[in-house]
Amino acid sequence: MLKALIRTRCRAATSLLAAALLVVLYLSGEFSLTITRRDNPKDGLRPKHHLVDVREVERQTKPAINKAPHVYSWPKCERNHSAAMTRNFSSLPSHIQDFLYYRHCRHFPLLLDIPDKCGGVYGSAKVFLLLVIKSSPVNYERREVIRKTWGAERLSSGVWIRRVFISATMDTGYEEERLNHLLRMEHHKYNDILQWDFHDTFYNLTLKQMLFLEWMEKNCPNAHFLFNGDDDIFANPDKMVNYLKSLKENSGDKHLYTGAVNWYGPVREEKSKYYIPFQLQKSELFQPYCSGGGFLLSGFTASVVFRETQTTPLFPIDDAYFGMCLAKVGLGPSSLLGVYTEIEMVPGVKEAEDDLNPCFYRDIFIVHRFHPAHLFYMWHRLQEPDLNCTLADVQTQLSAIQSNISNPNPTQSSATNVAKPQVQD
Repeated sequence: MLKALIRTRCRAATSLLAAALLVVLYLSGEFSLTITRRDNPKDGLRPKHHLVDVREVERQTKPAINKAPHVYSWPKCERNHSAAMTRNFSSLPSHIQDFLYYRHCRHFPLLLDIPDKCGGVYGSAKVFLLLVIKSSPVNYERREVIRKTWGAERLSSGVWIRRVFISATMDTGYEEERLNHLLRMEHHKYNDILQWDFHDTFYNLTLKQMLFLEWMEKNCPNAHFLFNGDDDIFANPDKMVNYLKSLKENSGDKHLYTGAVNWYGPVREEKSKYYIPFQLQKSELFQPYCSGGGFLLSGFTASVVFRETQTTPLFPIDDAYFGMCLAKVGLGPSSLLGVYTEIEMVPGVKEAEDDLNPCFYRDIFIVHRFHPAHLFYMWHRLQEPDLNCTLADVQTQLSAIQSNISNPNPTQSSATNVAKPQVQD
């Protein structure tokens, strides 16, 4: 009886030691414990325990679609007090001072993520056109109308169009939390919002763009083309798809950066939303760039821009920053007829009594500054199968185009497709 009791205790001690060893190995990361069961739970067999070499599993290639969201663990970015040594720093507006204080900050927590938006790294090759739309948290109405009109995810001419809104945070305290909560509810319903934990301001648009490009490198690197634009525009992605598919020598693997080309310099008027002091740029000219209201670029070009952002100091004007990054490697923009920075630049609109005549918008790619109600109206009018554009409508457009061609002033000529400098909000 005594010998049996001793044997029982020895077996129990051995089992405890074995279990403790397994726990130590598991916590150390050398092995993981998995439990498998028989297909038939009635067979009476107990689960089998297997030791799996974690290092061997990590060496295997896993389907990208199963990747967990990228975890950001960057410490909070602190103010760079040396920025106050900038010449005449105290005379600069407070928002310029803040930009200089935090210009070095490039890593922020991702509050809302969509790692599976493109189907993972490998699945992203099926995304032909990714719509990337800059939107502040408060602009719910704009996002909702875009989803129901030109931003709808769909197959177009046999290829996929996908959509993502990029945003940050606004206000402080209760109001900030309320907006974040509303954005989470919206995201839960549509799964189309990327939000970072920094203030959503005009001067932080460049940061938003850079962080998106970083996200794209991790989650959607094989998308063929991107449309990058604001949330107050009218766009025609189906026309974009047809244009992009017509580029026989470029499937997204070569340079493409096209839209309304702008080569104007910085605005020196301090009261302007676009004010750039000499402390940020001495030159009176920017590198050529596409107006930020909306432009097209290839996946290749997006990757080049992201690479160059790593060594190019952030600049407050996000579209001008794109031009700066590409100029470093000898690349630049091209003009695309059918991209307009203002409604009045669309041929025929200024001369017509009705500036919302859908016949004037049939063949355009992008028009900036559209009210959500006008956007909703225009999109659905253009989808009408019996839309009838009269000869008078066509003649109005043709006469406007001819007038623009004969006008040498680029700020008034929509035919040359040059963006006017926007010096006021």
